[in-house]
Amino acid sequence: MRPQALDSETRPAVALHDRAADNLRYIRSTMESARAFTSVSGVAGMIMGGIAVAAATLGGSPGSERWWWSWLATAVLGSVLGLAGSIVKSRKQGLSFDRAVSRRFFLALTPAIAAGAVLSVALWRAGAIDLIPGSWLLLYGVAVAGAGTHSVRVVPTMGLVFMILGTASLLLGDATVGASGVPTATVALGLGFGGLHLVFGWLIMTRYGG
Repeated sequence: MRPQALDSETRPAVALHDRAADNLRYIRSTMESARAFTSVSGVAGMIMGGIAVAAATLGGSPGSERWWWSWLATAVLGSVLGLAGSIVKSRKQGLSFDRAVSRRFFLALTPAIAAGAVLSVALWRAGAIDLIPGSWLLLYGVAVAGAGTHSVRVVPTMGLVFMILGTASLLLGDATVGASGVPTATVALGLGFGGLHLVFGWLIMTRYGG
């Protein structure tokens, strides 16, 4: 009779162990999702890319008045779209946008972008207009790569590609492309803020739910 008593006594312990393991897995899963900012909007990114392609195509030569206004409008619209897209996606995910991870993401994004604005004014005053597009791409890449450490893996990857493109643009300086003499800075801006946002926006949209 003794073995039967032992068996009946161990069953609740085994069940308790299983429940504890399930609870631990749930807690780990919840903590993992809380650490990652998953509300980066791929749809907004693709729209931002389309606007940037239009700015690169219609904005004229770097340093012209039309060029400045085109890219200023692109930056403002892009910022509004990115923020609005993240808020909408957070609501669709059933998550609060005011989470700690959201604040960490945007706090990590802001300093490099602010530095880009200051550097743009300094380069413009120094007459080094050809260096501004590369600086924008490089510092935007730094911002996205840094903020992306709080997000899904594709986001810091996008930041790294922006950094590479910005570095190439800075090294090429005032070089031109093709017989028409299109500045490499214009091509880099179109490829970066236009092409990369379209490609990575599509990846985020299809793999991470919008």
